[in-house]
Formats: sequence, structure tokens, C-alpha cells
Amino acid sequence: MWADSESNVDYLNYSEVSEMICEMIADDAMLPISLGVYGTWGVGKSSILKLVQKELEADSQNLIITFDAWLYQDFDEAKSALMTVIAKTLYDQSSKGLKERAAGLYRRVNKLKLLGIAADAGALAAGIPTFGMFGKAAESLEDIWEGTGDEADVKVVKDAANDAGQRAKGLLKPNEKRNAPEEIAAFRKEFEDLLNETGRRLVVFVDNLDRCLPANAISTLEAMRLFLFLPNTAFIVAADEEMIRLAVAKHFSDPGDRHITDYLDKLIQVPIRVPKLGLQEVRAYLAMLAIASAKSVDAGKVEAVRAALISKLRKSWSEEPPFEVKDVVSTLGISEGSELAATLESMDRLAPLLAHSVRVNGNPRIVKRLLNVIRMRSKTAKRRGMPLSESFIAKLALFERIVGEEAIQQLGTLVNAAPNGKPTLFSEFETWVGEIPAETLPIHWQKQAPFVLDWLKLDPMLAGVDLGPAVYLARETLPLRVASTRLSPVARQSLGTLLKTVSTISRASKDAIAAIPAAEVGDVMEEMISAMSRNLDWSKARPDFRGAAMLAKADATAHGKLVRFAKTIETPPRWMTALMKDDEESSVGGNS
Repeated sequence: MWADSESNVDYLNYSEVSEMICEMIADDAMLPISLGVYGTWGVGKSSILKLVQKELEADSQNLIITFDAWLYQDFDEAKSALMTVIAKTLYDQSSKGLKERAAGLYRRVNKLKLLGIAADAGALAAGIPTFGMFGKAAESLEDIWEGTGDEADVKVVKDAANDAGQRAKGLLKPNEKRNAPEEIAAFRKEFEDLLNETGRRLVVFVDNLDRCLPANAISTLEAMRLFLFLPNTAFIVAADEEMIRLAVAKHFSDPGDRHITDYLDKLIQVPIRVPKLGLQEVRAYLAMLAIASAKSVDAGKVEAVRAALISKLRKSWSEEPPFEVKDVVSTLGISEGSELAATLESMDRLAPLLAHSVRVNGNPRIVKRLLNVIRMRSKTAKRRGMPLSESFIAKLALFERIVGEEAIQQLGTLVNAAPNGKPTLFSEFETWVGEIPAETLPIHWQKQAPFVLDWLKLDPMLAGVDLGPAVYLARETLPLRVASTRLSPVARQSLGTLLKTVSTISRASKDAIAAIPAAEVGDVMEEMISAMSRNLDWSKARPDFRGAAMLAKADATAHGKLVRFAKTIETPPRWMTALMKDDEESSVGGNS
């Protein structure tokens, strides 16, 4: 199995990107600088940051700070979190002679936090920036001023005032003036002086910005502005550019594409996009994942293969032929008939479809999760004595990953209805002379006809094979399917909210439904059904089904999926029937 985390070992020739970033940062003439490592979810942004960090840490002149914006997602002081982390790291890394200077910088950060109290209470007109400490109190205070406040608003403001008093103890002296612009200028001056005295470059890595809610993402970007353009500083931000553009648009109330671009260009001077993987990169990645999981292979030989594959990828522009599996087997010094050699061959056959299929598209994280499903099912089949090789399991798992739920169910129906679990259609299609007409495929397979037609030609052939055990195995491991990897961060966040729906009138759940991109509503419902399938106790009303019912009421496609799922429940409880009774197509009558 493979860990679903970033790596500082390069399997994809991302070192070319990391080397370019390191060269820019090492050039003092380029500083200060801000770089954006852009790419969609799972393409390897965090891994590139790890590679850059590994190289920069080798030079003691670089002071490295890592800031995971997502970890501060639920903090009221999101804007000040970055400032605090930087100030604290500078203090920890300062020499004995600079400790007091660094401590002074840290105290100034706390003072800026305190000034945020005044800002949130309405001092924006005076030009004081807000750090979001008492956003709720500010909203309640505004309601009171407008005559629409209630007792709850009064309580929020009183609590905020008491908290402000506690926070202020020891930070401000009596009669001390609290001038935010002067404090910010002083902060920048102290920061610059301290950095100059250390004689080091400050390199800040900001990761997972695209996983944050829009307000938190913007707060982090705004905090970066305090440090930008100060000498000897570099910021490297990893994010999905489209998600950040959406956050900017929401925060500034749809300012227009040009203004969004201008805003990002001012904060990110050098945009670097993670290169899309081609076939050869996917082949190399699969080979290295297989080798890395083999415990008996000599580490030196593994590194020799990795270096050789990276060298091949760097020369892929030339006429030099791509690597062959037999060359990898030879370098490893293993037998061509060994289990590892067979796995390498099997993965190499999967590579074209993983590289080009629309729902995988060479995405490293999706590839890794799909391989984990294959490996998990292979181990389960072995424990149960099922006559299934890893290649058959891989082929069927790939089918599940690409096609929709209805196509998967149709395959199961065909297998269950066929004598000995051997559908005749595979014999017909696999012996077809010429191109197979898409309209001859089962109806629900036609939506993904290009993929299915390629998939049918993929080894191993399925004609004459009892697929019953494979279909059973897939059903048993359904909760571990990787469908959620295709959801955007916004859709995944909405999914999490809907699974915890406390009431069918929940405002949070309604907002979550409204936030789901239209193209992903069906996928979110599929994920909810997958999650509900893990717990078959329907004795009492459940928050996950409440959320699913709300989503079904809002969208016809989601409704149809939930109805089909509900019909698989043999004896639906009354609370479930009541949730769905408003829709005349929502009857849940069991398996008949």
C-alpha cells in the first residue's frame, strides 16, 4: 500500500521545477520574490514544495518556515496566524544576541492582534486594518446600532469586550496610543532590521491555501502583504489557481476577471504551473510505486532505477526511445518470472488508460489511491482463496473508477445473470473485427464509450472468465472506492457538512448544497451513498440520510440516485419514508 501524502523523493521529474525555483531563490538579485506553484488537487504541488525545501535546507543561509494555511482554518485570527508563525520561528532560530530583538517583534505581533479589536468594532473608517478577531461581535454591534439587535447580540458584544480586556493585559500601557498604521510600519522596520542582522534569507512555504474557506484564504494572502518586498524574503505559495480566483471573486463581490488577475499578480510575481503528466511520466510513476512497495529490493538498485527513469523523462523531447520494463527488471537484478516483474508488466499495461482517461488524467494522487484499492482487493482475494489475479482486479477497478454508478451496476447485473459468471458480451467484443460501434455497448456504458472501447482491449481478456468473485469483491470493498478523489475542495467540504446534517432546515446544509458546483452534485450524492453504505443500522434517524434527502430535494439527478439506493434497503424505517414522502417518485419499497 502507498501513503496518501507528499514526498521529497522525485518519481515524476518534478525536480526540474524544484531546481528552477531554488535557482531563483538563491539569486539574491531576485529577492524579494513571491512564487505561486499552481495546479489542481492531487497533481503534486506539496511534493514540489518538499523537494524545494529539501534542497534549500542544505544551505544554512536559508531560514525555512512552513505554514499550512488549512491548519488555521477554524481560527478567528486567520490573518494574524501567518505573522505569529513567522515571528515565533525567527525567535526560535535567532542567536542569543538577537533573542531580545526577536522577542520584541513577537510582542509587536501580539499588539497588532489587539489593535484588531478596535478595527472589528467599527474603526475601519479610520484606516485601521481588521485581523478578524471579533467578527461576530462587530456584526452584532452593527445590528444593535441599526435597531435590529436582540439579547443574543448584546451577549456577543459583552463577551467580546470581556475577552478584549483579558487579551489586552500586559500588552498596552496606560494611556498608550493605539495607532495601527504606525504599528504596522514599526513591525516591518523591526522585521527588516532583524532579518538583516541574522544575515539569512527567509523562505516561507504556504501550502493548502486552496483548501481554506474564501475568507481564510484571503486573510492569509493579505497577511503576506506585510512581508512582501522586504529584503531577503521569498514566499512560495502552493494552490489551485482557480480556487483562489473563486475566493477573490467571492471576497470582493465579483470584481471581474481583470481585477482578480491584477490582485493575484500583485501578490504572486512568478506563477509556476505543475506540468501535466504524459504517458511516459505515468509509466515511470507506476513502476517506481511498484518497486518502492517491494521490501526485498536493494535500496541502491531502487535509486539506480529512479535516476535512470528521471534521465529518460528529461530526454523525452528527443528521439531517444522510452524505457522498457525489461530494462527496469534487469537493473533491479530480479527474475523476469518474479512477482515484482509481473506487477511491473501489469502496471505498465494500465498506464495508457490512467494517463488519458478523463477521470484520472494522470493525476498522481488518484493513481496512487486507485493502486491502493487494487492492492487491498488483491490481499482480500488471497485471504479468501478467490481465483483472482491482480491484473483482473486492476482491470475491473479501473472500470469502476472511470464509469458512473449505473454502468457499474449494469456490469454486476450482467455477471450475476450469466451462467457461471461469464457474460457472452466479452467474447463478442474481444473477437470483434474492426472498430466496435459505440451503440452496441450496454446502454449505460455508452456514456463513456471511448474509455470502454479501449478498456475492452486491455489485458487480461475477460472472455470465458468467471467474474462473479470479482464483482462480489468490489461490492464488499465499496466503502473504500476512490470516487471522492474526483471532487473539488468545495464539493468535498459540502459533502462533509451534509453528512452531519442535524435538521432538514439546517442553514449550514442549505448553504453547503448551494455551494456545490452543478457538475458535481451527482458525484456528491454518490459519495454520500458510499458513506451511508458503511453503516447499515437504520434503527433511528441519521444525519447522513437527512443531508442526502435535502440534496435530493434540490436536484433531480441526486434524487434519482438516492431513490435507487433507498430501494435496496429491505425494510425502510418510517422515519426514512417520512423524509422522502413529499416526492411521489420517492417510494422506498425494498428489493423487489
